[in-house]
Amino acid sequence: MVCMKRWQFWLGVGISIFFLYLALKGLHLENVWQAVKQAKLLWLFPAIAVYFVGVWVRAWRWHYLLKPLKSIPTKTMFPIVTIGYFGNNVYPARAGEVLRAYVLKRREGIPISASLATIIVERVFDGVVMLTFVFFNLPELAKLTTDSGFVGNIQSLAFWGAIAFLGVLLVFLLAAMFPLTTEKIATRLVNLLPLKLSSKIQPIMMKFLQGLECLRSPKEALMIFFTSAIIWLLETGKYWFIMLAFPFSVSFFALMLMNGIVNLATTIPSAPGYVGTFDAPGIALLQAYQIPGDVAAAYTLVLHVALWLPITVLGAYYFAHEGLKWGQKFDTTLEEEE
Repeated sequence: MVCMKRWQFWLGVGISIFFLYLALKGLHLENVWQAVKQAKLLWLFPAIAVYFVGVWVRAWRWHYLLKPLKSIPTKTMFPIVTIGYFGNNVYPARAGEVLRAYVLKRREGIPISASLATIIVERVFDGVVMLTFVFFNLPELAKLTTDSGFVGNIQSLAFWGAIAFLGVLLVFLLAAMFPLTTEKIATRLVNLLPLKLSSKIQPIMMKFLQGLECLRSPKEALMIFFTSAIIWLLETGKYWFIMLAFPFSVSFFALMLMNGIVNLATTIPSAPGYVGTFDAPGIALLQAYQIPGDVAAAYTLVLHVALWLPITVLGAYYFAHEGLKWGQKFDTTLEEEE
């Protein structure tokens, strides 16, 4: 079931409140609102357009990842991807990832464990690209002031993040390139468990390994990385268009850095929609570029809304069109897959 314990929900809300406090600390909200009112919000239209091009590329990437399991047209994948965004933006704990795996199983019959493997691969490559954005701009970051909290510690965050994401990616690549060896090792490990438990985990594990077939060759892995880079460069394009609505200017590379930092920060548990965890590091980074706090906050908050609202509305439409309902419990019990 797509669910979450109440204490986990309130923990996320508490973390969001803390980050919002850090984001808005020392700012005058009336000045922030004035900066929003003075913004040339017509720039939101090309910003949203380029963002949805990125969502379409994301749907194509998932279509490519699923090819070894089943060839599904990108136009079929696009609504499911938007449902996933909707789920991530309104349900806690990134439940949208499980939700789109559920919808894919309902539509195309692909086992949830196999599709979740491809979704995890997506997230690993997204993390690697985000870290690439950060590392690519570390020399510029070193020139900035280090008294802005998040920015001053980003080198260590990038280092440990790189170890985590690249470590997982290496394990997945080896598992995909040496499937028989991986299956033997995994089977031995599972057989160490009690018989009742191992009999349930074994078929799930096999389907999960099937989902890693998209990484069978280095060429395919490079294609996924290249596509992931395009997705995030298009999203950075949205950052750039929205910047044109405000009275400041930084380089595209600075916005790549901001994109990398805020998206790495959103891996921290929070309230739905990444409230606070997106905003605090974004405002801190712009202030490190000597952007006035009220303008930095206005830009970051408008950017956050522009990233959240359009895709959530479209995802909600497809969610309803799929016959799903708010509050519905989605049967995602892996052991019941055939």
